[in-house]
Amino acid sequence: MSVELQVLTWCVVLGFVHIVASSHAKSLQRGYRWTASARDEPVPALTGTAGRLERALSNHLETFPLFAALVIAAQVAGVHDTLTVGGSFLFLGARVIYLPMYVLGIPLVRSLVWNVAAVGMFLFVVALLRA
Repeated sequence: MSVELQVLTWCVVLGFVHIVASSHAKSLQRGYRWTASARDEPVPALTGTAGRLERALSNHLETFPLFAALVIAAQVAGVHDTLTVGGSFLFLGARVIYLPMYVLGIPLVRSLVWNVAAVGMFLFVVALLRA
């Protein structure tokens, strides 16, 4: 398996971490009866750590499909070079750092970390367009 596909697999694991952390934080804030309910009634927005975990999950779900599409496109096109490998590690590393920074409510630097992940994806775009 290529390095890029291995990193993609670890990004899926990170996605599970996001989902589990967000789910437990919601349950702690709203109660496990709410978690087990049909959730038909409107509820107030999540606050504090639970709200930050929900937003971090949402952000992961926005960026992950783009990264996955780039990895798959590179695999199909047979593009495997320092740009794709480096882009993979930049994306995963930044996303791993992004989660605790979001949970801790660290502004500005968190946005810079997000940009590092975006640079990782951009490296894939460059590699694919020059192939």
